Amino acid sequence: MINELSKEIHSNNKAKGFYEDKKNVGEMLCLIHSEVSEALEADRNQKYCDLHNENWTIDGRTLKEDLNIEDDDQFIVIFKMSCKDTFEDELADIMIRVMDLAAFKGVDLEQHIKAKMRYNSLRPYKHGKKY
Repeated sequence: MINELSKEIHSNNKAKGFYEDKKNVGEMLCLIHSEVSEALEADRNQKYCDLHNENWTIDGRTLKEDLNIEDDDQFIVIFKMSCKDTFEDELADIMIRVMDLAAFKGVDLEQHIKAKMRYNSLRPYKHGKKY
């Protein structure tokens, strides 16, 4: 599933023009870092997504209840009101950028995550570090 999402993200980014110029891995990593900073600021400002807010509905449905809202314009309005620039939105941006980079570099992210999770499970408490 992760690799499929990565490919979909990468394909969308190419279609939206983000690959017209030659890509630089360092720049891509810095953009991931910028999203991390934005997530930090959203958290510091207590800006969180409220998918259940009854004031932000379309035909009585909240965004949480129906991410498949057919009218794109309505979806954009609801998303901007409930999620844009929130902590959750920035976490999603981090993942999107990481997954795009993985697809760009041909990394089997799903297998690497599984391998790293297993490795981490075999490491000592706090991986032998103070924190």
